[in-house]
Amino acid sequence: MSEIKVSGIGIGGAAQGYGPGNPAAPGTVEETRDSVSEAPKNDVQSLHEMLKEAREKAQKRRDSLKISKNPSQYGDAAMTAYARLARARNAGQVDAAAGYARRQIARFQAALRSDSENSDRIKAAIRQLQKAAGRAGKKKRELQREDLVRIRQKKAALENRRRKAMSLGQELNRRKTMRMIRESGYLRETEVDNRLQAQLAATKMELRAQAQALSDQVKVPVDLAAQNYTAQTGAAEGTPALSIDLQV
Repeated sequence: MSEIKVSGIGIGGAAQGYGPGNPAAPGTVEETRDSVSEAPKNDVQSLHEMLKEAREKAQKRRDSLKISKNPSQYGDAAMTAYARLARARNAGQVDAAAGYARRQIARFQAALRSDSENSDRIKAAIRQLQKAAGRAGKKKRELQREDLVRIRQKKAALENRRRKAMSLGQELNRRKTMRMIRESGYLRETEVDNRLQAQLAATKMELRAQAQALSDQVKVPVDLAAQNYTAQTGAAEGTPALSIDLQV
C-alpha cells in the first residue's frame, strides 16, 4: 500500500516545531495582531498632533492681540490712525485707514482685561479710534463730492465755459482747503487729548504714591495708640474702686 502524505498550514507548523509553547511562525496571527494594533496608535498620534497645532494657532492669535504695557502706545495708535486718514487721497486709502483703526480698537478692548492700571488711557484711545473710523466715512463722502466737482469743471472747460470752469475750480479748492483744515484739527485734538490723559495718569500715580507714604507713616502711631489704650484700659480694670460713705 502506498504512503499517504497530508500537508497543511496547521500540520506543517506543528511538524516544524511551532506549537503552543513555541513562538508563532512568521506571517501568522501575531503579525496580524501587531499590524491591527499599530493603526489605532497612528490615529491617536495624528489626533494629538492636530490638537497641538490647533493650540499653537490659538496661542498665536492671543499673542497677536496682546500688547506690552506701555501707556504711551495707546495715544500713538490714535495719532497714527488720524495721520493715515489725513494722507488718504482716494476711497481705498480711506478704507485702509479705517481698517487700521478698527484693528486697534479690537486690540485695546482685549488689553482692558490685562492692563487695568491704564484702563482710563485705553478707553480714551478707543474713543479716539472710534471717532477716526466714523470720520473716515465722512471723508469718503467728501472725496466723492470733490470728484463730482472736478468732473463738472473738466466738462465746462471742454465746452469753453471759462467762467463756469473757474467757479468750479474755486469751489473745489475751497472744499479741499476746508477738509484739510478739519483733518489737521483732528490731529491737534488727538494730541491734546493724549497730553491730558498722560497728565491725569501721572497725577493719579503721584496721588497713589502719596497716599501709600501717608498710610505707612500713620500706621505706626495708630498701632502705638492702640497699644497704649489697651494698656491703660487694663490698668484701670485692675485698680480697686473708691467707696465714699455719705452717712453722718
